[in-house]
Amino acid sequence: MDSQKNENILNLALQTPEAERERSLELNVGYDGLENTWEVIVKYHGSLQRLVEWGIVVEELIAGYAILTVPESLVERLAEVEEIEYVEKPKRLFFSDLSGNTASCYAPGSQIFRELTGQGVLVAVIDSGISYYNMDFRNADGTTRIRYLWDQVLGREFDAAQINEALAAGSRVAAEGVVPSVDTSGHGTAVAGIAAGNGGGAGAAYAGVARESSLLVVRLGTPKENSFPRTTELMRALTYVVNKSVALNMPVAVNLSFGNTYGPHDGTSLLERFINNVSEIGRSVICVGSGNEGASGGHVGSSVRAERLGTYEVTQTVNMTDGNADGQNVRVEMTVGAYERGLNVQLWKEYTDRFLVTVVSPSGERFQVDTDQPGKQVYRLQQTQILLYNGEPAPYRTAQEIYFDFLPAAGESYLDEGVWTFLIRPLKVATGNYTFYLPSSSVRSADTRFVRTTPDVTLTIPSTAGNVVTVGAYDPVYESYADFSGRGYLYEEQVNSRTSDTYVKPDLVAPGVGVMAPDRYGGYSPVTGTSFATPFVTGAAALLMQWGIVMGNDPYLYGEKVKAYLRKGAKPIRGVAEYPDARVGYGALCVEGSLPG
Repeated sequence: MDSQKNENILNLALQTPEAERERSLELNVGYDGLENTWEVIVKYHGSLQRLVEWGIVVEELIAGYAILTVPESLVERLAEVEEIEYVEKPKRLFFSDLSGNTASCYAPGSQIFRELTGQGVLVAVIDSGISYYNMDFRNADGTTRIRYLWDQVLGREFDAAQINEALAAGSRVAAEGVVPSVDTSGHGTAVAGIAAGNGGGAGAAYAGVARESSLLVVRLGTPKENSFPRTTELMRALTYVVNKSVALNMPVAVNLSFGNTYGPHDGTSLLERFINNVSEIGRSVICVGSGNEGASGGHVGSSVRAERLGTYEVTQTVNMTDGNADGQNVRVEMTVGAYERGLNVQLWKEYTDRFLVTVVSPSGERFQVDTDQPGKQVYRLQQTQILLYNGEPAPYRTAQEIYFDFLPAAGESYLDEGVWTFLIRPLKVATGNYTFYLPSSSVRSADTRFVRTTPDVTLTIPSTAGNVVTVGAYDPVYESYADFSGRGYLYEEQVNSRTSDTYVKPDLVAPGVGVMAPDRYGGYSPVTGTSFATPFVTGAAALLMQWGIVMGNDPYLYGEKVKAYLRKGAKPIRGVAEYPDARVGYGALCVEGSLPG
Protein backbone atom coordinates (compact mmCIF):
# COMPACT_ATOMS: atom_id res chain seq x y z
CA MET A 1 0.00 0.00 0.00
CA ASP A 2 1.31 3.48 -0.89
CA SER A 3 2.27 5.71 2.01
CA GLN A 4 1.71 9.44 1.79
CA LYS A 5 4.74 9.82 4.08
CA ASN A 6 6.96 8.46 1.29
CA GLU A 7 7.94 10.44 -1.78
CA ASN A 8 6.46 9.08 -5.01
CA ILE A 9 9.64 7.62 -6.43
CA LEU A 10 10.28 5.68 -3.19
CA ASN A 11 6.79 4.19 -3.31
CA LEU A 12 7.41 3.14 -6.92
CA ALA A 13 10.80 1.63 -6.06
CA LEU A 14 9.33 -0.42 -3.22
CA GLN A 15 6.65 -1.80 -5.55
CA THR A 16 9.14 -2.72 -8.28
CA PRO A 17 11.14 -6.00 -8.29
CA GLU A 18 14.89 -5.63 -7.85
CA ALA A 19 15.59 -7.06 -11.32
CA GLU A 20 13.60 -4.20 -12.87
CA ARG A 21 15.06 -1.57 -10.53
CA GLU A 22 18.57 -2.57 -11.63
CA ARG A 23 17.69 -1.58 -15.20
CA SER A 24 16.50 1.83 -14.03
CA LEU A 25 18.66 4.95 -13.80
CA GLU A 26 17.08 6.04 -10.52
CA LEU A 27 14.89 3.45 -8.80
CA ASN A 28 17.69 1.36 -7.26
CA VAL A 29 19.66 4.33 -5.90
CA GLY A 30 19.87 3.85 -2.14
CA TYR A 31 19.44 0.06 -2.19
CA ASP A 32 22.22 -2.29 -1.04
CA GLY A 33 21.66 -5.68 -2.62
CA LEU A 34 24.28 -7.43 -0.48
CA GLU A 35 22.72 -6.30 2.79
CA ASN A 36 19.14 -6.09 1.45
CA THR A 37 18.79 -2.62 2.98
CA TRP A 38 17.62 0.81 1.89
CA GLU A 39 19.27 4.09 2.79
CA VAL A 40 16.61 6.78 3.20
CA ILE A 41 16.40 10.40 4.33
CA VAL A 42 13.78 11.29 6.93
CA LYS A 43 12.40 14.41 8.53
CA TYR A 44 11.35 13.61 12.08
CA HIS A 45 10.55 14.94 15.53
CA GLY A 46 11.13 13.48 18.97
CA SER A 47 13.19 10.31 19.46
CA LEU A 48 14.01 7.58 16.94
CA GLN A 49 15.10 5.09 19.62
CA ARG A 50 12.26 2.76 18.64
CA LEU A 51 13.86 2.34 15.20
CA VAL A 52 17.20 1.40 16.77
CA GLU A 53 15.40 -1.34 18.69
CA TRP A 54 14.03 -2.63 15.36
CA GLY A 55 17.58 -3.03 14.04
CA ILE A 56 17.56 0.15 11.92
CA VAL A 57 20.78 2.17 11.80
CA VAL A 58 19.97 5.78 12.70
CA GLU A 59 22.37 8.59 11.77
CA GLU A 60 21.04 11.84 13.16
CA LEU A 61 22.08 14.99 11.32
CA ILE A 62 20.77 18.40 12.36
CA ALA A 63 17.46 20.26 12.52
CA GLY A 64 15.32 17.11 12.67
CA TYR A 65 16.85 15.26 9.72
CA ALA A 66 18.36 11.79 9.78
CA ILE A 67 19.69 9.12 7.42
CA LEU A 68 18.40 5.62 8.10
CA THR A 69 19.74 2.29 6.90
CA VAL A 70 16.66 0.09 6.92
CA PRO A 71 16.17 -3.63 6.14
CA GLU A 72 13.89 -3.78 3.11
CA SER A 73 11.23 -5.65 5.09
CA LEU A 74 10.92 -2.69 7.48
CA VAL A 75 10.83 0.26 5.05
CA GLU A 76 7.04 0.33 4.76
CA ARG A 77 6.72 0.24 8.57
CA LEU A 78 8.41 3.63 8.79
CA ALA A 79 5.08 5.20 7.86
CA GLU A 80 3.59 3.77 11.07
CA VAL A 81 6.08 5.66 13.25
CA GLU A 82 4.50 8.85 14.51
CA GLU A 83 7.86 10.62 14.83
CA ILE A 84 8.60 10.15 11.11
CA GLU A 85 7.18 13.07 9.12
CA TYR A 86 8.44 12.31 5.61
CA VAL A 87 10.75 9.84 3.82
CA GLU A 88 12.81 10.27 0.64
CA LYS A 89 15.26 8.04 -1.15
CA PRO A 90 18.71 9.33 -2.13
CA LYS A 91 19.36 10.86 -5.56
CA ARG A 92 22.57 10.86 -7.53
CA LEU A 93 24.65 14.04 -7.83
CA PHE A 94 26.46 15.09 -11.00
CA PHE A 95 29.40 17.49 -11.18
CA SER A 96 28.70 20.57 -13.30
CA ASP A 97 31.60 20.26 -15.78
CA LEU A 98 31.64 21.19 -19.27
CA SER A 99 41.51 34.12 -16.01
CA GLY A 100 38.41 35.12 -14.24
CA ASN A 101 39.81 37.31 -11.38
CA THR A 102 40.03 40.48 -13.43
CA ALA A 103 36.55 39.94 -14.87
CA SER A 104 35.21 39.60 -11.32
CA CYS A 105 36.57 43.00 -10.23
CA TYR A 106 39.20 41.33 -8.07
CA ALA A 107 42.88 42.19 -8.42
CA PRO A 108 45.11 40.33 -5.95
CA GLY A 109 47.81 42.64 -4.60
CA SER A 110 45.97 45.86 -5.40
CA GLN A 111 45.54 48.29 -2.52
CA ILE A 112 41.92 47.42 -1.81
CA PHE A 113 42.67 43.66 -1.73
CA ARG A 114 46.08 43.81 -0.04
CA GLU A 115 44.52 42.78 3.27
CA LEU A 116 41.49 40.94 1.92
CA THR A 117 42.88 37.47 1.26
CA GLY A 118 40.41 35.26 3.11
CA GLN A 119 42.59 35.02 6.21
CA GLY A 120 40.60 33.86 9.25
CA VAL A 121 37.80 32.36 7.12
CA LEU A 122 37.21 28.72 6.23
CA VAL A 123 36.57 27.81 2.61
CA ALA A 124 34.81 24.45 2.55
CA VAL A 125 34.99 22.44 -0.67
CA ILE A 126 32.60 19.49 -0.81
CA ASP A 127 33.58 17.71 -4.00
CA SER A 128 35.78 14.92 -5.41
CA GLY A 129 38.61 15.63 -2.96
CA ILE A 130 41.81 17.66 -3.32
CA SER A 131 45.37 17.13 -4.49
CA TYR A 132 46.75 18.29 -1.15
CA TYR A 133 50.35 17.94 -2.36
CA ASN A 134 49.89 20.87 -4.78
CA MET A 135 51.70 24.05 -3.79
CA ASP A 136 48.43 25.98 -4.29
CA PHE A 137 47.19 24.67 -0.95
CA ARG A 138 50.30 25.29 1.13
CA ASN A 139 51.66 28.12 3.22
CA ALA A 140 54.93 29.88 2.37
CA ASP A 141 56.84 27.44 4.62
CA GLY A 142 55.45 24.45 2.76
CA THR A 143 52.92 23.39 5.40
CA THR A 144 49.31 22.72 4.49
CA ARG A 145 46.48 25.26 4.55
CA ILE A 146 43.98 22.41 4.96
CA ARG A 147 42.62 22.29 8.52
CA TYR A 148 40.72 19.05 8.00
CA LEU A 149 40.17 16.62 5.14
CA TRP A 150 37.34 14.12 5.52
CA ASP A 151 37.52 11.38 2.91
CA GLN A 152 34.12 9.67 2.82
CA VAL A 153 35.45 7.04 0.39
CA LEU A 154 38.11 5.94 2.89
CA GLY A 155 35.92 6.68 5.89
CA ARG A 156 38.76 8.65 7.51
CA GLU A 157 39.43 12.18 8.69
CA PHE A 158 42.89 13.72 8.40
CA ASP A 159 43.91 16.85 10.29
CA ALA A 160 46.61 19.38 9.41
CA ALA A 161 49.26 17.57 11.45
CA GLN A 162 48.72 14.33 9.52
CA ILE A 163 48.75 16.14 6.18
CA ASN A 164 51.97 17.94 7.13
CA GLU A 165 53.51 14.58 8.04
CA ALA A 166 52.58 13.35 4.56
CA LEU A 167 54.05 16.44 2.91
CA ALA A 168 57.29 15.92 4.79
CA ALA A 169 57.62 12.45 3.26
CA GLY A 170 59.37 14.07 0.29
CA SER A 171 57.38 13.02 -2.76
CA ARG A 172 53.77 12.79 -3.90
CA VAL A 173 53.90 8.99 -3.89
CA ALA A 174 55.42 8.88 -0.42
CA ALA A 175 52.87 11.41 0.84
CA GLU A 176 49.98 9.27 -0.39
CA GLY A 177 51.39 6.43 1.67
CA VAL A 178 50.77 8.53 4.80
CA VAL A 179 47.53 10.27 3.78
CA PRO A 180 46.04 8.11 1.00
CA SER A 181 43.27 10.54 0.00
CA VAL A 182 43.42 11.15 -3.77
CA ASP A 183 41.33 13.34 -6.06
CA THR A 184 41.01 10.89 -8.94
CA SER A 185 39.04 13.25 -11.24
CA GLY A 186 40.74 16.57 -10.42
CA HIS A 187 37.36 18.29 -10.19
CA GLY A 188 37.62 19.18 -6.52
CA THR A 189 41.22 20.33 -6.92
CA ALA A 190 40.22 22.78 -9.68
CA VAL A 191 37.28 24.09 -7.63
CA ALA A 192 39.43 24.55 -4.52
CA GLY A 193 42.12 26.30 -6.57
CA ILE A 194 39.71 28.85 -8.02
CA ALA A 195 38.13 29.58 -4.65
CA ALA A 196 41.25 29.57 -2.50
CA GLY A 197 44.44 28.53 -4.30
CA ASN A 198 47.49 30.75 -3.82
CA GLY A 199 48.83 30.28 -7.35
CA GLY A 200 51.55 27.84 -6.29
CA GLY A 201 54.68 28.24 -8.34
CA ALA A 202 52.80 30.39 -10.85
CA GLY A 203 52.28 33.19 -8.34
CA ALA A 204 49.43 35.67 -8.63
CA ALA A 205 48.68 34.77 -12.27
CA TYR A 206 46.71 31.67 -11.25
CA ALA A 207 45.88 32.59 -7.64
CA GLY A 208 42.39 31.95 -6.41
CA VAL A 209 40.14 34.52 -4.79
CA ALA A 210 40.59 33.79 -1.06
CA ARG A 211 44.25 32.82 -1.35
CA GLU A 212 45.08 32.85 2.38
CA SER A 213 41.91 31.24 3.71
CA SER A 214 41.98 27.96 5.61
CA LEU A 215 40.56 24.97 3.78
CA LEU A 216 38.03 22.41 4.94
CA VAL A 217 37.69 19.61 2.39
CA VAL A 218 35.22 16.75 2.07
CA ARG A 219 35.77 14.08 -0.55
CA LEU A 220 32.28 12.80 -1.30
CA GLY A 221 31.80 9.07 -1.02
CA THR A 222 30.27 6.83 -3.65
CA PRO A 223 28.32 3.63 -2.92
CA LYS A 224 30.11 1.74 -5.70
CA GLU A 225 33.36 2.18 -7.60
CA ASN A 226 32.99 4.60 -10.55
CA SER A 227 29.46 5.60 -9.47
CA PHE A 228 28.10 9.01 -8.54
CA PRO A 229 27.83 10.50 -5.03
CA ARG A 230 24.35 10.66 -3.55
CA THR A 231 22.40 13.31 -1.72
CA THR A 232 22.92 11.43 1.55
CA GLU A 233 26.69 11.89 1.27
CA LEU A 234 26.12 15.61 0.70
CA MET A 235 23.90 15.91 3.78
CA ARG A 236 26.55 14.19 5.90
CA ALA A 237 29.20 16.52 4.46
CA LEU A 238 27.22 19.69 5.19
CA THR A 239 26.57 18.57 8.75
CA TYR A 240 30.30 17.94 9.19
CA VAL A 241 31.27 21.32 7.72
CA VAL A 242 28.96 23.50 9.81
CA ASN A 243 29.83 21.59 12.98
CA LYS A 244 33.57 22.09 12.29
CA SER A 245 32.99 25.77 11.62
CA VAL A 246 31.23 26.19 14.95
CA ALA A 247 33.90 24.16 16.80
CA LEU A 248 36.70 26.23 15.25
CA ASN A 249 34.75 29.47 15.81
CA MET A 250 35.41 30.50 12.21
CA PRO A 251 33.01 31.72 9.51
CA VAL A 252 32.77 29.40 6.53
CA ALA A 253 32.06 29.81 2.81
CA VAL A 254 30.84 26.49 1.40
CA ASN A 255 31.19 25.47 -2.26
CA LEU A 256 28.84 22.95 -3.91
CA SER A 257 29.50 22.42 -7.62
CA PHE A 258 27.04 19.64 -8.45
CA GLY A 259 23.34 18.82 -8.61
CA ASN A 260 20.61 16.76 -10.23
CA THR A 261 17.38 17.31 -12.15
CA TYR A 262 14.94 15.26 -10.05
CA GLY A 263 12.18 17.30 -8.43
CA PRO A 264 9.75 20.16 -9.06
CA HIS A 265 12.57 22.72 -8.75
CA ASP A 266 10.67 24.79 -6.21
CA GLY A 267 12.76 24.25 -3.06
CA THR A 268 10.43 21.68 -1.47
CA SER A 269 12.55 18.49 -1.40
CA LEU A 270 14.05 17.36 1.91
CA LEU A 271 17.53 18.12 0.57
CA GLU A 272 16.64 21.72 -0.27
CA ARG A 273 14.85 22.21 3.05
CA PHE A 274 17.80 20.65 4.89
CA ILE A 275 20.26 23.02 3.21
CA ASN A 276 18.11 25.99 4.20
CA ASN A 277 18.26 24.79 7.81
CA VAL A 278 22.02 24.21 7.61
CA SER A 279 22.52 27.75 6.36
CA GLU A 280 21.14 29.06 9.66
CA ILE A 281 23.75 27.30 11.81
CA GLY A 282 26.86 29.26 12.71
CA ARG A 283 28.16 31.93 10.33
CA SER A 284 28.08 30.54 6.83
CA VAL A 285 27.40 31.20 3.18
CA ILE A 286 26.56 28.29 0.87
CA CYS A 287 27.28 28.79 -2.85
CA VAL A 288 25.82 26.33 -5.37
CA GLY A 289 26.29 26.08 -9.12
CA SER A 290 23.18 26.40 -11.28
CA GLY A 291 24.21 23.37 -13.37
CA ASN A 292 24.91 22.88 -17.05
CA GLU A 293 21.42 21.92 -18.25
CA GLY A 294 20.48 25.21 -19.94
CA ALA A 295 21.16 23.96 -23.47
CA SER A 296 20.94 20.19 -22.87
CA GLY A 297 17.37 19.74 -24.13
CA GLY A 298 16.22 18.19 -20.87
CA HIS A 299 13.30 20.46 -20.01
CA VAL A 300 9.96 21.51 -21.48
CA GLY A 301 7.51 23.71 -19.64
CA SER A 302 4.54 25.94 -20.33
CA SER A 303 0.84 26.26 -19.56
CA VAL A 304 -1.98 24.61 -21.46
CA ARG A 305 -3.68 28.01 -21.36
CA ALA A 306 -0.71 29.48 -23.24
CA GLU A 307 -0.72 26.82 -25.97
CA ARG A 308 -2.66 27.32 -29.19
CA LEU A 309 -5.27 24.57 -29.00
CA GLY A 310 -7.37 25.65 -31.93
CA THR A 311 -10.59 27.24 -30.69
CA TYR A 312 -10.67 24.95 -27.63
CA GLU A 313 -11.06 26.77 -24.32
CA VAL A 314 -10.88 24.75 -21.12
CA THR A 315 -13.56 25.88 -18.70
CA GLN A 316 -14.90 22.64 -17.26
CA THR A 317 -14.43 18.89 -17.23
CA VAL A 318 -14.91 17.54 -20.76
CA ASN A 319 -15.72 14.17 -22.28
CA MET A 320 -12.63 11.94 -22.16
CA THR A 321 -13.68 9.58 -24.93
CA ASP A 322 -12.22 11.73 -27.71
CA GLY A 323 -8.93 12.35 -25.89
CA ASN A 324 -6.83 11.37 -28.92
CA ALA A 325 -7.89 14.42 -30.88
CA ASP A 326 -4.56 16.17 -31.38
CA GLY A 327 -6.29 19.49 -31.93
CA GLN A 328 -7.17 19.51 -28.24
CA ASN A 329 -3.80 18.20 -27.01
CA VAL A 330 -0.56 19.87 -26.06
CA ARG A 331 2.15 17.92 -27.88
CA VAL A 332 5.59 17.31 -26.33
CA GLU A 333 8.05 15.29 -28.41
CA MET A 334 11.17 13.55 -27.13
CA THR A 335 13.87 11.86 -29.19
CA VAL A 336 15.52 8.78 -27.73
CA GLY A 337 18.96 8.07 -29.14
CA ALA A 338 20.40 4.71 -30.15
CA TYR A 339 21.65 2.35 -27.44
CA GLU A 340 19.89 4.14 -24.58
CA ARG A 341 19.70 1.63 -21.71
CA GLY A 342 17.30 3.51 -19.47
CA LEU A 343 15.54 6.83 -19.07
CA ASN A 344 13.09 8.53 -16.75
CA VAL A 345 10.76 11.44 -17.40
CA GLN A 346 9.14 13.61 -14.75
CA LEU A 347 5.93 15.51 -15.44
CA TRP A 348 5.06 18.05 -12.73
CA LYS A 349 1.71 19.88 -12.62
CA GLU A 350 -0.65 21.62 -10.26
CA TYR A 351 -2.67 19.05 -8.31
CA THR A 352 -5.77 21.16 -8.87
CA ASP A 353 -5.50 20.54 -12.63
CA ARG A 354 -6.64 17.29 -14.23
CA PHE A 355 -4.99 16.06 -17.43
CA LEU A 356 -5.36 13.06 -19.70
CA VAL A 357 -1.81 12.10 -20.69
CA THR A 358 -1.17 9.92 -23.73
CA VAL A 359 2.25 8.35 -24.40
CA VAL A 360 2.95 7.44 -28.04
CA SER A 361 5.89 5.26 -29.12
CA PRO A 362 7.92 5.84 -32.32
CA SER A 363 5.76 3.23 -34.15
CA GLY A 364 2.48 4.77 -32.96
CA GLU A 365 1.59 2.42 -30.10
CA ARG A 366 0.05 4.32 -27.20
CA PHE A 367 -1.52 4.30 -23.77
CA GLN A 368 -3.45 6.89 -21.77
CA VAL A 369 -3.50 7.81 -18.10
CA ASP A 370 -5.82 10.06 -16.15
CA THR A 371 -3.83 12.11 -13.62
CA ASP A 372 -6.68 11.67 -11.11
CA GLN A 373 -5.97 7.91 -10.88
CA PRO A 374 -3.06 7.59 -8.40
CA GLY A 375 -0.56 4.77 -7.99
CA LYS A 376 1.65 2.48 -10.05
CA GLN A 377 0.83 1.35 -13.58
CA VAL A 378 2.90 -0.75 -15.99
CA TYR A 379 2.80 -0.58 -19.79
CA ARG A 380 4.73 -1.99 -22.72
CA LEU A 381 5.10 -0.13 -26.02
CA GLN A 382 7.20 -1.88 -28.67
CA GLN A 383 10.31 -3.21 -26.90
CA THR A 384 10.13 -0.71 -24.03
CA GLN A 385 8.55 -1.26 -20.63
CA ILE A 386 7.24 1.85 -18.88
CA LEU A 387 6.73 2.00 -15.13
CA LEU A 388 4.40 4.87 -14.35
CA TYR A 389 3.67 6.34 -10.95
CA ASN A 390 0.86 8.84 -10.61
CA GLY A 391 1.66 10.73 -7.43
CA GLU A 392 -0.24 12.86 -4.97
CA PRO A 393 0.75 16.00 -3.06
CA ALA A 394 3.18 15.56 -0.18
CA PRO A 395 3.32 17.21 3.26
CA TYR A 396 5.93 19.64 1.91
CA ARG A 397 4.67 20.29 -1.61
CA THR A 398 1.43 20.97 -3.46
CA ALA A 399 2.64 19.87 -6.91
CA GLN A 400 1.70 16.52 -8.42
CA GLU A 401 4.27 14.31 -10.14
CA ILE A 402 3.64 11.81 -12.92
CA TYR A 403 6.83 9.75 -13.13
CA PHE A 404 7.70 7.59 -16.16
CA ASP A 405 10.56 5.11 -15.96
CA PHE A 406 11.52 3.76 -19.40
CA LEU A 407 13.23 0.34 -19.24
CA PRO A 408 14.20 -2.17 -21.94
CA ALA A 409 11.55 -4.89 -21.89
CA ALA A 410 12.60 -8.29 -20.56
CA GLY A 411 15.13 -9.84 -22.93
CA GLU A 412 15.95 -6.49 -24.57
CA SER A 413 19.07 -4.36 -24.08
CA TYR A 414 17.99 -0.90 -25.24
CA LEU A 415 14.99 1.40 -25.43
CA ASP A 416 13.26 1.92 -28.75
CA GLU A 417 15.00 4.81 -30.46
CA GLY A 418 13.11 7.51 -32.30
CA VAL A 419 10.52 10.14 -31.44
CA TRP A 420 8.31 9.51 -28.43
CA THR A 421 5.34 11.80 -27.91
CA PHE A 422 3.46 12.97 -24.82
CA LEU A 423 0.00 14.39 -25.47
CA ILE A 424 -1.57 16.42 -22.67
CA ARG A 425 -5.30 16.98 -22.85
CA PRO A 426 -6.61 19.35 -20.18
CA LEU A 427 -9.76 18.01 -18.56
CA LYS A 428 -10.10 20.54 -15.74
CA VAL A 429 -7.76 23.49 -15.39
CA ALA A 430 -6.99 26.08 -12.74
CA THR A 431 -3.50 27.23 -13.80
CA GLY A 432 -2.63 24.77 -16.58
CA ASN A 433 1.09 24.86 -15.73
CA TYR A 434 3.15 21.79 -16.57
CA THR A 435 6.85 21.00 -16.77
CA PHE A 436 8.84 17.96 -17.97
CA TYR A 437 12.37 17.00 -16.89
CA LEU A 438 14.82 14.40 -18.18
CA PRO A 439 17.78 13.07 -16.18
CA SER A 440 21.05 14.98 -16.13
CA SER A 441 22.83 15.24 -19.47
CA SER A 442 25.69 13.34 -17.79
CA VAL A 443 23.73 10.08 -17.97
CA ARG A 444 21.93 10.30 -21.31
CA SER A 445 23.21 10.54 -24.86
CA ALA A 446 23.26 13.88 -26.65
CA ASP A 447 20.59 12.52 -29.01
CA THR A 448 18.14 11.93 -26.16
CA ARG A 449 16.35 15.22 -25.58
CA PHE A 450 13.10 17.07 -26.07
CA VAL A 451 12.52 18.31 -29.62
CA ARG A 452 11.19 21.76 -28.68
CA THR A 453 12.93 22.63 -25.45
CA THR A 454 12.47 25.24 -22.76
CA PRO A 455 15.83 26.51 -21.47
CA ASP A 456 14.24 28.33 -18.52
CA VAL A 457 13.87 26.60 -15.14
CA THR A 458 16.88 24.41 -15.86
CA LEU A 459 18.60 25.05 -12.53
CA THR A 460 19.82 21.83 -10.97
CA ILE A 461 18.88 20.84 -7.43
CA PRO A 462 20.05 21.94 -4.80
CA SER A 463 20.81 25.32 -6.43
CA THR A 464 17.03 25.85 -6.14
CA ALA A 465 17.22 26.06 -2.32
CA GLY A 466 16.11 29.50 -1.19
CA ASN A 467 18.95 30.34 1.20
CA VAL A 468 21.91 29.45 -1.02
CA VAL A 469 23.75 31.77 -3.39
CA THR A 470 22.96 30.29 -6.81
CA VAL A 471 25.73 30.86 -9.35
CA GLY A 472 25.46 30.69 -13.13
CA ALA A 473 28.26 31.02 -15.68
CA TYR A 474 29.22 33.61 -18.29
CA ASP A 475 32.04 33.96 -20.80
CA PRO A 476 34.29 36.82 -19.61
CA VAL A 477 35.99 37.17 -23.01
CA TYR A 478 32.74 38.09 -24.76
CA GLU A 479 30.98 39.33 -21.60
CA SER A 480 28.06 37.12 -22.56
CA TYR A 481 25.85 34.56 -20.87
CA ALA A 482 27.04 30.96 -21.31
CA ASP A 483 24.15 29.09 -22.91
CA PHE A 484 24.84 25.86 -20.99
CA SER A 485 24.30 27.58 -17.65
CA GLY A 486 21.12 26.68 -15.77
CA ARG A 487 18.41 29.32 -15.97
CA GLY A 488 15.72 30.55 -13.61
CA TYR A 489 11.98 30.97 -13.66
CA LEU A 490 9.75 30.36 -16.63
CA TYR A 491 6.43 32.07 -16.08
CA GLU A 492 6.42 35.85 -16.29
CA GLU A 493 4.02 36.19 -13.38
CA GLN A 494 6.38 34.12 -11.22
CA VAL A 495 9.32 36.36 -12.07
CA ASN A 496 7.31 39.50 -11.40
CA SER A 497 6.14 38.19 -8.03
CA ARG A 498 9.66 37.22 -6.97
CA THR A 499 11.79 40.18 -8.02
CA SER A 500 12.25 41.36 -4.44
CA ASP A 501 12.27 37.85 -3.03
CA THR A 502 15.08 35.45 -2.15
CA TYR A 503 13.71 33.00 -4.71
CA VAL A 504 15.07 34.91 -7.70
CA LYS A 505 17.50 32.41 -9.24
CA PRO A 506 20.28 32.46 -10.21
CA ASP A 507 21.52 35.19 -7.92
CA LEU A 508 24.42 36.13 -10.18
CA VAL A 509 26.93 34.72 -12.66
CA ALA A 510 30.72 34.37 -12.61
CA PRO A 511 33.38 33.38 -15.16
CA GLY A 512 32.76 29.80 -16.25
CA VAL A 513 34.33 29.42 -19.70
CA GLY A 514 38.03 28.64 -20.21
CA VAL A 515 38.97 29.31 -16.58
CA MET A 516 42.56 28.37 -15.68
CA ALA A 517 42.62 26.15 -12.60
CA PRO A 518 45.08 23.79 -10.88
CA ASP A 519 44.98 20.17 -11.92
CA ARG A 520 45.70 17.14 -9.77
CA TYR A 521 49.27 16.85 -11.10
CA GLY A 522 50.40 20.30 -9.99
CA GLY A 523 49.92 22.11 -13.30
CA TYR A 524 47.12 24.34 -14.62
CA SER A 525 44.47 23.64 -17.25
CA PRO A 526 41.44 25.48 -18.66
CA VAL A 527 38.05 24.31 -17.34
CA THR A 528 34.49 25.19 -18.29
CA GLY A 529 31.16 24.86 -16.51
CA THR A 530 29.16 26.30 -13.64
CA SER A 531 31.25 24.04 -11.39
CA PHE A 532 34.08 26.50 -11.93
CA ALA A 533 32.02 29.69 -11.84
CA THR A 534 30.74 28.86 -8.35
CA PRO A 535 34.11 28.96 -6.52
CA PHE A 536 34.69 32.54 -7.69
CA VAL A 537 31.62 33.50 -5.67
CA THR A 538 32.59 31.22 -2.77
CA GLY A 539 35.96 32.97 -2.57
CA ALA A 540 34.28 36.37 -2.82
CA ALA A 541 31.96 35.44 0.05
CA ALA A 542 35.04 34.55 2.12
CA LEU A 543 36.53 38.00 1.44
CA LEU A 544 33.35 39.74 2.50
CA MET A 545 33.18 37.69 5.70
CA GLN A 546 36.83 38.48 6.41
CA TRP A 547 36.12 42.20 6.01
CA GLY A 548 33.02 42.02 8.18
CA ILE A 549 33.60 39.35 10.81
CA VAL A 550 37.36 38.85 11.09
CA MET A 551 38.32 42.51 10.69
CA GLY A 552 35.45 43.66 12.90
CA ASN A 553 33.66 45.90 10.41
CA ASP A 554 30.38 43.98 10.51
CA PRO A 555 30.02 40.92 12.78
CA TYR A 556 26.75 40.00 11.06
CA LEU A 557 28.11 39.76 7.52
CA TYR A 558 27.16 36.18 6.69
CA GLY A 559 24.23 34.27 5.22
CA GLU A 560 21.61 36.26 3.37
CA LYS A 561 23.45 39.51 4.09
CA VAL A 562 26.41 38.34 1.99
CA LYS A 563 23.99 37.36 -0.77
CA ALA A 564 22.45 40.83 -0.68
CA TYR A 565 25.87 42.51 -1.04
CA LEU A 566 26.88 40.19 -3.88
CA ARG A 567 23.65 40.98 -5.71
CA LYS A 568 23.97 44.73 -5.18
CA GLY A 569 27.57 44.79 -6.41
CA ALA A 570 26.97 42.68 -9.52
CA LYS A 571 27.80 44.36 -12.82
CA PRO A 572 25.76 44.31 -16.05
CA ILE A 573 26.13 41.62 -18.70
CA ARG A 574 26.17 42.48 -22.38
CA GLY A 575 22.76 41.98 -23.99
CA VAL A 576 20.78 42.00 -20.72
CA ALA A 577 18.74 45.15 -20.18
CA GLU A 578 16.59 44.37 -17.13
CA TYR A 579 17.54 42.77 -13.82
CA PRO A 580 16.99 40.32 -12.24
CA ASP A 581 17.16 38.14 -15.31
CA ALA A 582 16.31 34.42 -15.60
CA ARG A 583 19.76 33.75 -17.11
CA VAL A 584 22.13 35.94 -15.08
CA GLY A 585 20.17 37.00 -12.01
CA TYR A 586 21.42 40.41 -10.83
CA GLY A 587 24.45 40.37 -13.12
CA ALA A 588 28.11 39.29 -13.03
CA LEU A 589 30.22 38.97 -9.90
CA CYS A 590 32.09 42.16 -9.02
CA VAL A 591 33.95 41.74 -5.73
CA GLU A 592 35.01 45.38 -5.41
CA GLY A 593 31.46 46.60 -6.04
CA SER A 594 30.11 44.17 -3.43
CA LEU A 595 32.32 45.41 -0.60
CA PRO A 596 30.33 47.59 1.81
CA GLY A 597 31.21 51.23 2.14
